[in-house]
Amino acid sequence: MGSFYIENFGCRATQADGAALERQFLDQGLQRASAKDAADVVVLNTCTVTSGADQDARSTIRRVHRANPKARIVVTGCYAQRAPKEISELAGVSQVIGNSHKHELARIVVQPQGFVPIETLTASPVSQSSPPLTGNQGVEAEIFVSDIFAHTELLAAPVFDAANERTRPNLKVQDGCDNRCSFCVIPSVRGQSRSLPLERVISEAAALVNAGYKELVISGINLGRWGRDLEVDAPSDDATTGAVFESTNQESLRKETRFVDLIRALLSRTSLEKLRISSVEPMDWSDELVSLIAKSPRIAKHAHVPMQSGSDAVLRRMHRKYRPWHYREKILKIRDAMPTAAIGADVMVGFPGETDQEFNETRRLVRELPFTYLHVFTFSGRPGTPAAEMQNQVPVRIARDRNRILRELAAQKKLEFMQSFVGKSVEAITLKDAPDVAVRGTQITALTDNYLKLRLAGPYESNRWISAIVGSVEDGELVAS
Repeated sequence: MGSFYIENFGCRATQADGAALERQFLDQGLQRASAKDAADVVVLNTCTVTSGADQDARSTIRRVHRANPKARIVVTGCYAQRAPKEISELAGVSQVIGNSHKHELARIVVQPQGFVPIETLTASPVSQSSPPLTGNQGVEAEIFVSDIFAHTELLAAPVFDAANERTRPNLKVQDGCDNRCSFCVIPSVRGQSRSLPLERVISEAAALVNAGYKELVISGINLGRWGRDLEVDAPSDDATTGAVFESTNQESLRKETRFVDLIRALLSRTSLEKLRISSVEPMDWSDELVSLIAKSPRIAKHAHVPMQSGSDAVLRRMHRKYRPWHYREKILKIRDAMPTAAIGADVMVGFPGETDQEFNETRRLVRELPFTYLHVFTFSGRPGTPAAEMQNQVPVRIARDRNRILRELAAQKKLEFMQSFVGKSVEAITLKDAPDVAVRGTQITALTDNYLKLRLAGPYESNRWISAIVGSVEDGELVAS
């Protein structure tokens, strides 16, 4: 019997993959280790969306190898898929298993017989054998990486935010992306868009509801595209049997594969108290989806709509499929339908060729739209993407300054949004019931329906929906009286 420890880097999709990997190892008979230093197998589930993410992974590999030299270090995830040879040459790495083989990772690690290392993305030879549950001890790491676009598996297991004490499970229902944004490496490391079948989504959600969870977050790499790969056109008649399919049945079959129908199915076929939808691209915020969220008390009033830039010229260079006026229209429709909703966006600064005028177009759009928070990123050229080869790369100093300007603007908009709830009643789910007596007395933390942290006098048990009157705003949180 061995032990394992999984460390996840990056986005919610990576966190969800890590939860599925944990299931794999438990099914193989291994036990969770309490820390990396105590594990026989350490799995690093990596991100590669920026150069900083790559550096974080490399630094972690070195730290793990120093602290636990006998551990078998297995590197997987997006960085492993993109640069397997680079990772395999780091001291302590036993195996590099890309996203293409992540669905078999635990079996490859525990039962290496029958799995032949392959490396279709690089030409260097790799080792053909490695004893299970031991470090590489100077042996060249095995590499299991192949064409991600031939990959059809989708790992799915609920993942919990440890800081929230397992109160808000996140379920990945879609993976991969068919878009080709010029700056993005994700399609080449996660493959084509693919969806968790409806019945599997319902089954996972129902199990969580039966276990007592009151809020579920659904996520994906390109969530609004859920179901597009599941569409099947039923034939109108069968030449062999003469059976005729009703046109209404055909229409029902097609509609069931739309994202909005996934939401309706979760509401109608489970008793889930609150559904929260993570990031959805602008073109997938249909009027129907906005209306459904606005009208249902069981869907959190929260819309995350990636923007990237407010400049038409920059969006075109990014190969984004919408224009600033399209984006403005979507956000205003969301705000009109949901006056108190949280509205957030991803914004990138320093994209190649971004001029002062183009940046000011982004700043102006951010200032004018009713955002309540922003995720601001500085452009990081990713190997193999068109943007990395573009001319007129923006100096780092200028890009960082633009990042600071947008973050300060976003902080002011968030503060104004929070202050608008002082004296009003809000609905929130309790996250933690452990008091911080020394600092605040017996207080607990909760998250409002519209994505604001709330602090109030306790004690209350976690995972409980409450109503509270907001008395003030302190340190970026609502404080309930």
